[in-house]
Amino acid sequence: MSSREGTVSPFRQPKAVWAVALACVVSFMGIGLVDPILPALSKQLHATPSSVELLFTSYLVVTAVAMLITGWVSSRIGSRRTLITGLALIVVFSALAGSSHTINQIIGFRAGWGLGNALFIATSLAVIVGSASGGFGGAIILYETALGVGIALGPLIGGELGAISWRGPFYGVTVLMGIALVGTIAFVQGTPRPSHPTSILEPIRALRHRGLATMSVTALFYNWGFFTLLAYTPFLMHLGIHQLGYVFTGWGILVAIFAVFAAPRLQRRFGTPKTLYVNLALLAMDLLVIAIFSSSKTTLIVAVIVSGAFIGLNNTLTTQAVMSVSPVEKPIASASYGFVRFIGGGLAPYVASRLAADINVHVPFYLAAGTVAAAIAVLATGHSLLTRAEQGSDAGLTVQSPSMTANQSERDLAPRSLVAVSMPTDGTERRPPIVAAIDGTPKAAPVMDGVIEFARLFDTSVEVLHVVETDVIEELAIDRETPAAAHAIVSESLDRLRAAGIDGAGHLLQVVSGHGGAGRRIADFANEHHAGMVVIGAPGDTEIADIFDASLTEELLRHAQCAVHVVAPRGEHESYRAAHSVQ
Repeated sequence: MSSREGTVSPFRQPKAVWAVALACVVSFMGIGLVDPILPALSKQLHATPSSVELLFTSYLVVTAVAMLITGWVSSRIGSRRTLITGLALIVVFSALAGSSHTINQIIGFRAGWGLGNALFIATSLAVIVGSASGGFGGAIILYETALGVGIALGPLIGGELGAISWRGPFYGVTVLMGIALVGTIAFVQGTPRPSHPTSILEPIRALRHRGLATMSVTALFYNWGFFTLLAYTPFLMHLGIHQLGYVFTGWGILVAIFAVFAAPRLQRRFGTPKTLYVNLALLAMDLLVIAIFSSSKTTLIVAVIVSGAFIGLNNTLTTQAVMSVSPVEKPIASASYGFVRFIGGGLAPYVASRLAADINVHVPFYLAAGTVAAAIAVLATGHSLLTRAEQGSDAGLTVQSPSMTANQSERDLAPRSLVAVSMPTDGTERRPPIVAAIDGTPKAAPVMDGVIEFARLFDTSVEVLHVVETDVIEELAIDRETPAAAHAIVSESLDRLRAAGIDGAGHLLQVVSGHGGAGRRIADFANEHHAGMVVIGAPGDTEIADIFDASLTEELLRHAQCAVHVVAPRGEHESYRAAHSVQ
């Protein structure tokens, strides 16, 4: 378990966090902001649909290429400066797009906007987490709130401002991002640079890893279908700007709900591979319905809105899968994955418009359905990799290392590694070990007190286990703590065992599926080590972060094949034991 906070409201935050959160809302608006005005742009600027679709192509292709340099930039100038640079570029290029007189000018300025957005998105989550006073969980909730509000409101605001003038959405972004830029400069403090600079070639080299390449290509095919739907269906509905805004607002609400709330629950219930297969199949069917009934306005409206559920699920679960199978640092994996998938999203709208013009309006969606089906086929080639990663059985990751120190960098401690810090034993056979599941909070001390008592009573050894959690928010991922901090937590507990004369070992486990997933992984670890008992701190089920995830303790009790002893915090009621057995 990574460090968990108390019941601090995530909305009681310093001004710096609110400035960045506002920018996040506006940034997430961007994806659906221009949808309602696409037909109006085509008509008022006398542009063909294929020219208008280049608004998506220039934005997404530049974003894709920019993903390769975001790590290189931020590792040299720091997250704050990278964030400010991105915001400034968005302000400038959105204003220029609003002041344009031709479609080609807007296309060019949207490309600059894409560069700014890539720099902003790459650092915004890290800055919010680093500046938040409501703890890590509170920062994540605030970011998820910004994501949901932005995705849902983008088409609505685009429709309302676009009804006044097609320039309205662009100027709206300029004003809101300008406010966020001023707030960021004024309130966000400087952030430390990473311990080592990132090479500009690292995201490309990372694609040599089969798991990352497989998930990235899967995302490329999926994004082809996604952006065909998002960018070209407005031309088929023959609705006014307001009406298009309402349709895509419904779509955005479903994207947000299924990305934030439904994805973790479905993943927990059915697993990532099964959920992705079914979800992609449903999206392919949705696109097939659009292809067949392209002339039915009602069918198009329903199909577009419903697709939001599939898109929200896929964005979150694919990112989670990428982080699970990637053997490289998460920023590098994110950059590689973003580069490949945005290429598909950028090319699809233009190709769709050309196919519609040269053949008919049905063909682009038949192709989109086919590419999503191809995504299923590609995903299947990496099924075993994804399954092993989800079950935590990545081979060859046990490292005996009694000399490791808490000052090691992330480079030295590979993600998902099972790191054993062994203590000498006397060679005698002991009873089943006790698993001590500790976190980085004060709860760890009473847990270790109880573990030491039990170890002496039963004359057995202790396996100290600390889970490093990775939170996935739609298309972004962030670790709750550094490997060095996690190692320090385990080392401190091992020192206590050594002082008490008790044999034991320390382990770090990486989990990319939230608190519920952490509970299952602890149970799996205990089962694999034939533990006689798991000792854990009292659950923090009252904290607001648990609204978004399952109880760690509940999942542990459900899956552990041994007794589970829950230690209450000091000063509260006596410790209690919850025994769980599997029939």
